[in-house]
Amino acid sequence: MKIIEQLLAMQDLQYKAFHEKLVPDIPGERIIGVRMPKLRAFAKSLQNTPQATEFMLQLPHIYYEEYNLHALLVSQIPDFDHCIAALNHLLPYVDNWGTCDSIRPKCFAVHHKALLPEMQDWLASNEPFTVRFGIEMLMVHFLGADFDIAQLAMVAAQGDHTHYYVRMMVAWYFATALAKQPQATLPYLTEQRLPRWVHNKTIQKAIESYRIPNEMKAMLRTLRK
Repeated sequence: MKIIEQLLAMQDLQYKAFHEKLVPDIPGERIIGVRMPKLRAFAKSLQNTPQATEFMLQLPHIYYEEYNLHALLVSQIPDFDHCIAALNHLLPYVDNWGTCDSIRPKCFAVHHKALLPEMQDWLASNEPFTVRFGIEMLMVHFLGADFDIAQLAMVAAQGDHTHYYVRMMVAWYFATALAKQPQATLPYLTEQRLPRWVHNKTIQKAIESYRIPNEMKAMLRTLRK
C-alpha cells in the first residue's frame, strides 16, 4: 500500500475533529486524524526502507500527517550530515507548530559542536517555522552543559518577530532557561530586555512550570508589565 493509503487506514474521525482545533492554521481537509502513537509506530516500521527514502524525497506533501511522519523519519536518521540534509529539505515546507515540534533528531544529542552553526542558519531564515525550530533546538540541547550566555541574546533578538508561533517559542525558551540557567536568564526579566508580549508570556509560562521554585514565581509576578 502507498503511504497515504496506510495513513488513511489509521484515521480516527474523533481525533481528527479534536486535532483540527489544535492546529487551526491547517485546513480541515488536510488533516486525516491519526493518533501520534500509531504514527510513531508506523515511522518505526518504515525506518531504513526504500519506501521511506522515496517518501522523504516527495515534497510537498498533501496531508498534515504526511509531514508529521516525515518529521519522525528525519528524527530517526543516525548520521548527522545525512540528517541535516534531510532536515533542510523538509524545513521550508513546515507550516505549523505541530509538525515543527515533532522534529527531534536523536543524533543531535552527540553533535552539539556541529549543530551550533546550523542553528544560526535556522535563526536567520525567512521561514518562521525554521526559526521556531532553531530556537527549540537551542532550548532542547543548549541549556545544560553547553549553555553559552550569548545564546540568550540570539533568541531575544527574535522577540519582535512578526509570527505568533516564533514569539511563543521565544517565551517558551526563556521560561525553560529560567528553570535551567536562572542566574544568566533572570536579568532579561528584571531589566525588561524582552518585548512586552514575550516578557509577559515568559512569566506566565514560568509560573505555570513545575520546575520553577515558588519563591521565584512570587518574584516574577511582580515583574509583569
